[in-house]
Amino acid sequence: MLSPIRLTLLAAALAAAFPALAQDSATPQAAAAPAKTAAAPVPEQKIQQVEVRAGAAAYHPRRDDTATKIVVSQEEIVKYGDTNVADVLKRVPGITVNSPNGRNAEIRMRGLGAGYTQILINGERAPNGFTLDSLSPDVIERIEVLRAASAEFSTQSVAGTVNIVLKKTARSGQREFKIGARTGSGQHGPTANIQLSDKLGKMSYSVAGSVVAEQSKRSIVSTEQGFDLAGNPTLARQTDGAEEGRFTFYNLAPRLNWTLDNGDTLTSQSFVNSVRFRNHSHETTSTSLGPAAVYPLLDSRVKSDNDVLRTELNWVHKMADGAKLDVKASLIGGWNTTDNTRATPPAATRRVDNLVHLEAEERGTTTVGKFSKTIMKDHALGMGWDAGYSEREDSREEFEAGNRVFPALAHGEESRSRVARLAMYAQDEWSLTPRWSLYLGARWEGIRTTTSGNTFVTGRSSSNVWSPVMQTLFKIPDTKGDQLRFAVTRTYKAPSFQQLIPRRQTSIDNRSTDPDYAGNPDLKPELALGLDASYELYWAEGALVSISGSMRRIDDYTRFLVNFDGARWVAMPVNAGRAMTRGLELETKFPLKAVMKDAPAIDLRASLSANWSRVDGVPGPDNRLDGQTPLSANLGIDYKRSDFSTGASFAYRQGGTVRISERQTSFIVARRDLEAYALYKFNPKQQLRVALSNLLGQDFVSRGSFVEEGRGPILRQTRFKAGPSLRATLELKF
Repeated sequence: MLSPIRLTLLAAALAAAFPALAQDSATPQAAAAPAKTAAAPVPEQKIQQVEVRAGAAAYHPRRDDTATKIVVSQEEIVKYGDTNVADVLKRVPGITVNSPNGRNAEIRMRGLGAGYTQILINGERAPNGFTLDSLSPDVIERIEVLRAASAEFSTQSVAGTVNIVLKKTARSGQREFKIGARTGSGQHGPTANIQLSDKLGKMSYSVAGSVVAEQSKRSIVSTEQGFDLAGNPTLARQTDGAEEGRFTFYNLAPRLNWTLDNGDTLTSQSFVNSVRFRNHSHETTSTSLGPAAVYPLLDSRVKSDNDVLRTELNWVHKMADGAKLDVKASLIGGWNTTDNTRATPPAATRRVDNLVHLEAEERGTTTVGKFSKTIMKDHALGMGWDAGYSEREDSREEFEAGNRVFPALAHGEESRSRVARLAMYAQDEWSLTPRWSLYLGARWEGIRTTTSGNTFVTGRSSSNVWSPVMQTLFKIPDTKGDQLRFAVTRTYKAPSFQQLIPRRQTSIDNRSTDPDYAGNPDLKPELALGLDASYELYWAEGALVSISGSMRRIDDYTRFLVNFDGARWVAMPVNAGRAMTRGLELETKFPLKAVMKDAPAIDLRASLSANWSRVDGVPGPDNRLDGQTPLSANLGIDYKRSDFSTGASFAYRQGGTVRISERQTSFIVARRDLEAYALYKFNPKQQLRVALSNLLGQDFVSRGSFVEEGRGPILRQTRFKAGPSLRATLELKF
């Protein structure tokens, strides 16, 4: 029976965090349950097998690791038949996925965007240009969500880290093929996935591949309203757009593993990601009040090709005294070509026939090493390095009516960025008592960036950050599963290439809501001091209640300022003082059998996240950091039997006004996503998965306002039409 205190905590969490989706199950009772001894003698081999299984079942990373970590298993990842990992992450507690137009999803922890949330693949950052929209869940083994920083990974993780681990396990004789299709919400197209793995003596291999080819067709409606200082309307426009596009991506993740004669292992793993995107839109703008639009009729086309290649070699050497050396070397390449075209009809009053051609190439190498050893008693010591060097070359050519806009630049505007990075760390996980463990770590990371080009002066940026980290876990005595966590971390956010390059990128229709962009080579990294605390209650097998709070104090935070330089509107990133952000997260999950003895096999999940922030230098209300999501929630239910399983998930993201500067605001529209799935197993080798998404048919909406000098506000809203969609996938094992 649960104690009155535990029942009160459970009821409070359920009331506050209406049932939502969580990803892990915990089995604390497995650790506490003593092994049963048979009356008659049992062969030694059978006793060993029972002990191995019990030990494996007893350990759970969410519950037992000193460093806070949520692990999303492969079963949870593929449950809804998603075609990209961004859709998977929106069901993970504490994570929100922002997408103002339904594409180019941004992953957020604590409501803060990708600049504050670190996204890793196999523990390392992906090249620029890579997007999670193009990563198939079928090539992923697991997803690790780290709410507090650890010394082993880069501490560029102010909000937290999402580490995506690609397929590693090689099951003997595994062969699986999936073929599916999607339709609805103006999108349709096929998908296919294949997984092959086997063991050949001391060698094993695995190959995971996927392809998605979708076509889309949707309408877009934009409105623009202007007012004078007295509040009288001065402008009313509406733009109706029709958009058609094609999106194709390919993922391939081959892996080879050798076990050497001395017990060492050598692993070669590669990842290939290729994306082809084509889009054509036609806009018609009508003006009922005020001056007519500069381009009442406008055609736009986008052609983008993006390729990423990553290959790594990993050597693990086990030493006689129990120590281990793990060394990895990687080569990374990324290539992107994009054409943006805007044109008006020949009879237009003001003509435009503009083409912007962009090319980017990135090459780099990294090496990562870790030495680990148990020293003295209950000390797991680790130390290592993380070093890398990369070069990125960008070019931008602009043409008007087939002629170069800057004829003196034979190959357009060119720039080169070089980044050298070195990090060294040490960490110790110490079990002070069977119920109290402590993680201490420190990481030094230095970054040197050089940017040069044919239209600006060479710039150099240098920064280094010392990041101490402390995390502790205390399991409360005389309880089965009550425990406390606490963490103190030092993290940072480094400026990106694009933010440092001083070259100006011009907009065709320059105005306050569509300004030019210029980088700032004097940007400094943002430094953050973080505190995290949580209480976890594992009150039954597979049942959890978690209450956690966090705080981040960020110095030299970066925001964009939009100003008129006398000729054009320009947006530039600047360091703008101090920001504070706080958060509260509630999570619960449990099987219905935990509260009803004869209940069906139903699992319930819920989470609620609330965030608050305030920044210096932005007067007035609603000055939240990075457009922070103030409130998000998930709820879900799953039912499973031997041949059939089904479930549903609801994700909510609160909207609200965000003050970007003294004169500029944006409005985030609340988002409600309802999904459902069903899986039917015809036999052990054939099954059908069906999933429905965006069942509420919610459009994607973005809003913003700007007050120009001597004028009233200009309000702008864009609505991208969307609706429910259906995915069906046939899964075959052979």
